[in-house]
Amino acid sequence: MLAHHLNFAIHRSTPVHLGVTGSVAAYKSAEILRMLLQVGLDVSVTLTSGAAKFVSPLLFESLGASAVYTSLWDTPDSAFGHLEPAQKTKAMLVAPATANTLAKMAHGIADEILSTQYLAFQGPVLVAPTMNPRLFEASATQDNLALLQKRGVKILEPESGEMACGETGRGRLPNLEYMVIEVLRALTVQDMAGTHVLVTLGPTQEFFDPVRYWTNPSTGLMGACLAMAAWLRGAKVSVVHGPVDLWFPPDVARVPVVSARQMYEACIDLWPTQDIGLMSAAVSDFSPVPFTGGKFKKRDIQDGDMRVAFTSNPDILRTLGENKAPGQKLLGFCAETGNLEHWASFKLQEKHCDLMVANSVTAEGSGFAVPTNIVYVLDAKGRNETWPTLSKSEIGWRLMEWMTQLLD
Repeated sequence: MLAHHLNFAIHRSTPVHLGVTGSVAAYKSAEILRMLLQVGLDVSVTLTSGAAKFVSPLLFESLGASAVYTSLWDTPDSAFGHLEPAQKTKAMLVAPATANTLAKMAHGIADEILSTQYLAFQGPVLVAPTMNPRLFEASATQDNLALLQKRGVKILEPESGEMACGETGRGRLPNLEYMVIEVLRALTVQDMAGTHVLVTLGPTQEFFDPVRYWTNPSTGLMGACLAMAAWLRGAKVSVVHGPVDLWFPPDVARVPVVSARQMYEACIDLWPTQDIGLMSAAVSDFSPVPFTGGKFKKRDIQDGDMRVAFTSNPDILRTLGENKAPGQKLLGFCAETGNLEHWASFKLQEKHCDLMVANSVTAEGSGFAVPTNIVYVLDAKGRNETWPTLSKSEIGWRLMEWMTQLLD
């Protein structure tokens, strides 16, 4: 699922560099490489001599690294391997990063290939300190991290837990998805920094009795792509979501809900503090009238036919549109089975939106539970576009481009 909502075309084939040092956690760096490649990046790798004791350079070559460096001296294909990342790549991630490598980076020691590559590198650098808790908490290590941070290096804080040595404390390699997304953010222009964005996504579940509910097949992927596009560009993102299985960075505020009324209440509470609303959730328009006798039983039906009454749910999009403050912008989605242009135009006005996205839920490769979509987009100024089958990540990125233009 990670690749589906992070594989933005703007980053595709961007060269980045992965440095691996001599930590027990070095075996996880192969998975980091795989994930960086999965989201479309072009990745070269450097292993320190210590890292090569834990993992083989051949492993990274086999997984698809564009180049693998291991020594200042053993580079027959390139006499300038110590300079190539600085000449070719846009960001550097060192994960895991040992106390020894961090000390070399902090003090400009260039006695092996990775620290030399870092010294020559002028782009964004991220490090994931990974070591015994005693080494991590040592004053020298903390001073080195503070010095690197002062120079602009992004410190990916280690997690706490049981270490390979048996001790417990801070020093574990951070979440792999977190490191990948931070690399992508380092590559992205922060043109939405300071902007507050509210995103709704996923289905709602309207319970008929304690074990049965009315819902739809939404996975929340389209909304996740929107949320991540905004977050990558520096926005402060709040996500109100129905029951979904999606990962977000730790600083994305999550408000989990179940029913449409719960989503309505959460959005009404958050909306006054937001600059942009991206309403992609597949909210149930109606809720079944709850069965009052506990779990519904077949034997309770006398004539063999079950009849369920429904009541209308509050219209979240229209309510937010009617209560927009000056400067606030609102994007709505409408899932349709046909005539996308008509319904986009109608709902743009009815819901008081600035941008309306009509997507086909019956066309092949579009709608629920697929990684692609087919949409018609219309804004309040009359600009309109029809987009053929595109990945939802690409649609999310294009829509955020459009919304930022509306903010100007």
